[in-house]
Amino acid sequence: MIDEKSLEEIKKMFDEIQEKEGFTPDEDYQKELEMFLDETFGAEFEQELITKTRTKTIKIKKLNPDAIIPKYNYPSDSGFDLHSVEDVIIPALGRALVPTGLSFQFDEGFEIQMRPKSGLAINQGLTILNTPGTIDQGYSGEVKAIVFNTNSVPYTITKGMKIAQAVLCPVMNGKYVELTEVDSFEETDRKNNGFGSTGII
Repeated sequence: MIDEKSLEEIKKMFDEIQEKEGFTPDEDYQKELEMFLDETFGAEFEQELITKTRTKTIKIKKLNPDAIIPKYNYPSDSGFDLHSVEDVIIPALGRALVPTGLSFQFDEGFEIQMRPKSGLAINQGLTILNTPGTIDQGYSGEVKAIVFNTNSVPYTITKGMKIAQAVLCPVMNGKYVELTEVDSFEETDRKNNGFGSTGII
């Protein structure tokens, strides 16, 4: 990021070049130069640089002509909605694999996690059974959601209905992880204290 200190250093470099070349700018030129530097390396440039650095691309391929290309409803959202491409009946207290008609491609070092939609969970009693479901970077097939019906009656998911949300998350790919068998571990403060060891209050 370009802060005020860096901006002053850039201006200092321009002054040194002017002195070396024996060039003495007039007042108008100096003002134009300062305006140029402020406009080029100011707050807007800094924000644009941050945005470009953080932006990741997810390529989306429609495998079904009726598939709905997802979008973020708000810029601050973590996830985008996934829609069913078919009518699917989920039995009472049962589960079904619901297709989206989409496949995704994205950069190494990331995965897409599929999660329940809070509105579906509280209002319709539907959730994603293996949440968060992992869509690996190397998977190029159709994305499908394992939807579980917590109701005592069947539920029909209609074509085009939102069924889950997907979140792009950074992960460590297996190619960068070394699995090594050892005979013992270094001692830790928690040791083998597991389920319930920290209490409920």
